[in-house]
Amino acid sequence: MKTIPSLIGGRWIGPENRSQFDNFNPALGVPYAKVVKNSIEDVDEAVQCAKKALHGPWGQMSLGDRVALLEKVADTIMERFDAFLAAEMADTGKPISLASQIDIPRGAANFRIFARMAASMGSDSFFTHTPDGQGAVNYVQQMPVGVVGVICPWNLPLLLMTWKVAPALAMGNTVIVKPSEETPATATLLGEVMEQVGVPAGVYNVVHGFGPECVGDALVTHPDVAAITFTGESRTGSAIMARAAAHIKPLSFELGGKNPAVVFGDADFDKALEGTTRSVFSNCGQVCLCSERVYVHESIFDRFAEALTEKARGLVLADPQLETTSMGPLISQVHRDKVQSYFDLVKQEGGTFLTGGVTAQPQGFENGFWVEPTIATGLSETARVQKEEIFGPFCHLTPFKEEEEVIHMANDTEYGLAAAIWTEDLKRAHRVAQSVEAGMVWVNTWFLRDLRTPFGGVKNSGIGREGGRHSLEFYSESKTICIKM
Repeated sequence: MKTIPSLIGGRWIGPENRSQFDNFNPALGVPYAKVVKNSIEDVDEAVQCAKKALHGPWGQMSLGDRVALLEKVADTIMERFDAFLAAEMADTGKPISLASQIDIPRGAANFRIFARMAASMGSDSFFTHTPDGQGAVNYVQQMPVGVVGVICPWNLPLLLMTWKVAPALAMGNTVIVKPSEETPATATLLGEVMEQVGVPAGVYNVVHGFGPECVGDALVTHPDVAAITFTGESRTGSAIMARAAAHIKPLSFELGGKNPAVVFGDADFDKALEGTTRSVFSNCGQVCLCSERVYVHESIFDRFAEALTEKARGLVLADPQLETTSMGPLISQVHRDKVQSYFDLVKQEGGTFLTGGVTAQPQGFENGFWVEPTIATGLSETARVQKEEIFGPFCHLTPFKEEEEVIHMANDTEYGLAAAIWTEDLKRAHRVAQSVEAGMVWVNTWFLRDLRTPFGGVKNSGIGREGGRHSLEFYSESKTICIKM
């Protein structure tokens, strides 16, 4: 069984004098690697190495040279595509059709796109009239924040990690990455790429372990970590905010969601059906943007419910290496137990399953963490299943009559990350999109991303925005320089 090391200051840290923990393949339900468990002292060493790199070759490097290095990182990820794909699939169990089309290409693209954005980033300058008539010039320079703590989720490990690391490095920062303990492989593999292309030691560091009272907490509370970016559960975000408060450091949180999809009677039925199937079941429902509450106009409710049920039953749960496999397992036994507890709650709260609601055992993968794609109906809007994020291949279907009614239901949640609206009425599309309380609203599509646009949520779904200039601004500090003429 292989060992996944950590990377601190250009030095690979193996299992010598350190404990390890198991890394499971979710599709098979068995460990396939051991992961080095870092200590709080390791985090401090990583921070000191990252601080040193800020004032070394990395800090002295021109923007053009820095951008060129990040372009090489993108190129090398694609050159080592098969290795990244194998690592991501082993960690997450997701099908090859998904990981090869989204996770790895987007991981590489994040470096390329943010490098080019940084290269073309302009700055403000102003001429000031002074009382003596000589004037002054003010210009604004974007400076690195410093050492950035990057705490990553397990659902899209490479994609969401590089979404943070790429703009942070593009703006001249150094990073300490703490990948999820469930999915450590691609963050470590990226360290090999950084080393291969000549990124200076200490610029990119990886520490492995857990959150509370472990490396995660040490990273959040370290006084020399200048900023924290985190994607994950809202409760964890709240805990990080409390722990980071003593040092008043900038935070960027993309947290949970209980996202609505609204299908109006005039929607293109086939497009709405295909789009909703994607928005509910993509990555086994383990995407923060997935739709867990689906509201369908009463005029098409029965037809849509029947068609979506048929789509769910047609999803193929099988060997992730097969191109025909359309849905993989949940990430862990613990998470499967959580999702299953919500399936049990559907029955207790008076709901009805149209399909699913049970675990699955694909042939040859009987010990993996699989559940059937699941659709329920019949619950009230006050039910826990309608209020709490499940993060699995599940949705609840609810009929509605009036536009105002469905807007109220869509907004009746503590979350506000994303929404999908399906209608052929342009005026309604604008009206409802503006009324829904969410950071991102898709109309007649889902998960169609332009990386220049802001990404994030409202209410308990997050703080701040990343994407495009919003990322570059978070990972930098604006310095005003005034020169008297």
